[in-house]
Amino acid sequence: MTETATTTGLVPEDLVTEDLVTEDLVTEIEALGAKLSEAKSSITRRFIGQETVVDLVLSAMLCGGHALLLGLPGLGKTRLVDTLSTVMGLKGARVQFTPDLMPADILGSEVLETATDGSRAFRFIEGPVFCQLLLADEINRASPRTQSALLQAMQEKSVTIAGQPHDLEAPFHVLATQNPLEQEGTYPLPEAQLDRFLVQVDVAYPDRDTERDILIATTGAMEEEAHAVFTAEELIKAQALLRKMPVGEQVVEMILDLVRACRPHEPEATPAINASVAWGPGPRAAQALMLTIRARALLDGRLAPSPEDVIAMAKPVLIHRMAMTFAARARGEDLASIIDTVAATLSENRSAA
Repeated sequence: MTETATTTGLVPEDLVTEDLVTEDLVTEIEALGAKLSEAKSSITRRFIGQETVVDLVLSAMLCGGHALLLGLPGLGKTRLVDTLSTVMGLKGARVQFTPDLMPADILGSEVLETATDGSRAFRFIEGPVFCQLLLADEINRASPRTQSALLQAMQEKSVTIAGQPHDLEAPFHVLATQNPLEQEGTYPLPEAQLDRFLVQVDVAYPDRDTERDILIATTGAMEEEAHAVFTAEELIKAQALLRKMPVGEQVVEMILDLVRACRPHEPEATPAINASVAWGPGPRAAQALMLTIRARALLDGRLAPSPEDVIAMAKPVLIHRMAMTFAARARGEDLASIIDTVAATLSENRSAA
């Protein structure tokens, strides 16, 4: 594959996207990359040492999607969302999900009011979902009925109350958290709702040096403050610009190879997938990869994504869209290792070719 060099990276000539790579487009992408670098710097001053987490969440927002954060309490997930709402110029809200949480507690409800003249009328009171960045804390603790109420908001960017549709303010993003250990009294998210999350982000314990930096930064008299870098309108423009980024045919074929190789009983599937995976990712996974690899390239200061971006985004995009068989779980296998193996094999085959 021949490539043309630019100031920001490499533009593949085997493009399959409709938009032509013009000088104006290159300039816009460069300017957006610089602005994103400033945003990341502002976020990481308050959310220390978790650059991979920040990159994945920013990628989800740049793609106009939602993110599912898995991690133990006390790792800064709430702090991250607060910082993001400030830096990205969005109106944020937080809902603590509990078993007794009702759909109306999230969406809002209609109340009957009596006017001074004695007339009565229903008035709609908006719930916390009427924001631009919603933190759904411990989402798996709510009942399936409440979870499904959030599903319409995530997919359609609107909610229906008493038969009347109410549009949510754009842009609208949900960052949901789950505690991976405490599963007693929880309601696992249905596959349909898991598929609505663009990426799954694992928030791990920090290493020793990072934890030392956190300790010093958060226990002093002064703390770093985040500042606004984007506005809501600028984020919407960035989401539109991302879809204009060029993608080479080699990268598109690699996305298809990866997604189809993770589906059991497909011709591309490996014996390990057929033996261990109950169901694999659908077409929405390929769409998610097509968008997130562009976001990763953009955050890395490049004009177009590469095959390495596909490998890097494989686990965050695919892991919550697949399920293992009971026998595989009994053998102690895990999806993360299976996806890593498939991605590594695919990369080796591409290199050999």
